[in-house]
Amino acid sequence: MKVRTTRHHWTALLLALATAACGSGGTGGAPATADLSAPKEKAGTLTMVTKFADPQYAPYFEKVVAAYEQANPKVDIKLEQVGDQPYKDKIRVLSASRDLPDIYFSWAGDFANKFVRAGLAADLTGQIGPGTSWGSTFAPAALKAFEYGGRNYGVPLDLDGKYMAYDKAVFAKAGVGVPKTFEELLTACDAFRKAGVQPIAFGNQYGWAALHFVTQLNAYDVPPATLRADYDPATGAFTDPGYVTALKQFSELVGRCGTKDANGLSHETAQAQFIAGKAAMHYVESVEFEVFVKANPPIDWDIFRLPAPAGAAGDPTALTGAPDGFLVNARSRNAGLAVDFLKFLSSKENAATMTKDFSWLSPVKGSATSENAAPQLISALDDMDKAGQFAVWLDTVTHAEVASAYLSGVEGMLSGSRTPEQVMAGVRDAAAKARKEVG
Repeated sequence: MKVRTTRHHWTALLLALATAACGSGGTGGAPATADLSAPKEKAGTLTMVTKFADPQYAPYFEKVVAAYEQANPKVDIKLEQVGDQPYKDKIRVLSASRDLPDIYFSWAGDFANKFVRAGLAADLTGQIGPGTSWGSTFAPAALKAFEYGGRNYGVPLDLDGKYMAYDKAVFAKAGVGVPKTFEELLTACDAFRKAGVQPIAFGNQYGWAALHFVTQLNAYDVPPATLRADYDPATGAFTDPGYVTALKQFSELVGRCGTKDANGLSHETAQAQFIAGKAAMHYVESVEFEVFVKANPPIDWDIFRLPAPAGAAGDPTALTGAPDGFLVNARSRNAGLAVDFLKFLSSKENAATMTKDFSWLSPVKGSATSENAAPQLISALDDMDKAGQFAVWLDTVTHAEVASAYLSGVEGMLSGSRTPEQVMAGVRDAAAKARKEVG
């Protein structure tokens, strides 16, 4: 499972990127604008760093690299794979020392945008943007997640959306149908309480689980243009009343549907409660579906989106989630070769293998079928294709100061020590600091 953690270290990363903006040491005196044209001869050395050192995932990337090298004997790819937190530390050091690899991993949102603002990510619009043959192979929402200033900078690797998993047997026993609106969801929770069933298993020990709810509600309650401006650290103000509305809705959701003392309960413990049939629903990422598919004894489950409140001012088609992806070093001497490898990595065949190997959805169209993916994954993929946009995780789309303020504020709200208005006052203060930092 991809664990979403807070990004308190991002301020240091931003400073490192700012100092690195004038160059990247591993490429010496290479031009600031990378040559992304297809190489006449596929030859040379590529460096690549990922955060997929986990034994469950690492072999896939090793096999793709080996296959590309076999097809192109004059290419040598030096692949380094580290874990989640070690990657964050490593990329900070590489940025500060101006020694970024040719290809490097990135989360969507402000994590990627920091590299763009620092001039360290190549503009891939001509290769993967609208109207390109490569770009047409991807789900549009996945490409959009790596847009900045209307330009494309990232190659999406996977798709991860947030859904409410529900136990079909528990729903049937309580006589509850799948809710279509946020208000219907609250009413359903009341019915489950009356029937003696925990409505939603919810653990927020590390804070990110609550932020996923808030991410979705922000997208529903705040106009898209306002949301984009506020999530940009240069213009973030967070004065729209929809932010307070979203927090109030989340508070009501937890009160009527959630687990008591959620701050002391881990997400995994809550998940175990759902699998054991002790809760009707559990809010999960699509990368977690495999846990339910392999449950023993098996459970009869399905998914639906966290539904939008009636009359909400935001985008009712937005879906919380985001792809992970790769950026190309803007100063790489082998940028064209890097793009060629990323095209190979994102081929339909390789994407289908990734889904089969560890149940990750790929943004590559047609890569998930009944032969390599569970029915719920196929449903999620179909739904993602209908999403107007991804509402990128609040703890990665915003500046580190804002993410930290949201995290501590929402945790305080759950413990009863802060009101939604107080949370947003703290967020506005953090946004003001972020504007000064990037200004």
